[in-house]
Amino acid sequence: MEHPLVDQFRFTRGEWLRGLEGISEEDAAQHLGPMNCIGWNVGHLAWHEQRTFLWRPNGTILFPVLNKLFAYGAPMNTPSFKEMLEMWHTVTHAVDPYLDSLTTEVLQTDLLLERKLVGQSVGSALRRITYHYWYHIGETQAIRQMLGHKNLPEYVGDIEGEAPYRAE
Repeated sequence: MEHPLVDQFRFTRGEWLRGLEGISEEDAAQHLGPMNCIGWNVGHLAWHEQRTFLWRPNGTILFPVLNKLFAYGAPMNTPSFKEMLEMWHTVTHAVDPYLDSLTTEVLQTDLLLERKLVGQSVGSALRRITYHYWYHIGETQAIRQMLGHKNLPEYVGDIEGEAPYRAE
């Protein structure tokens, strides 16, 4: 059975996808004021997973473009929503075996950055990216409201049925 933090992370990914349902390519490309577009947010979260769960633990980079165009602080751009979703799915599929391997002991170990200690454990990194998703879920829903989308999902979804609390 997966670790409870991984269970919550996977629930969060599902909530992210639920919030993206029904978005058109055109709407995903809209920039409202200084906010990034929804397509960029998808690429950004793919970058964060690739960086945290593939590159930092074992040096794997599936999509170098994510590091260039979607890293924290990268300039605004307007990618294809469809292409970003495909990259996101590819990255998350590649990350899943790593997530499956996480135990309480592993979560307490340091997650190195370029082979150096940076004061972050694997567990803290997992929590950070979980909360990062929730930030962008809210941002995406705000963008959708501003675009006039109706009948948006309510959050938090069925956590009791899909990812209820359970002890380690």
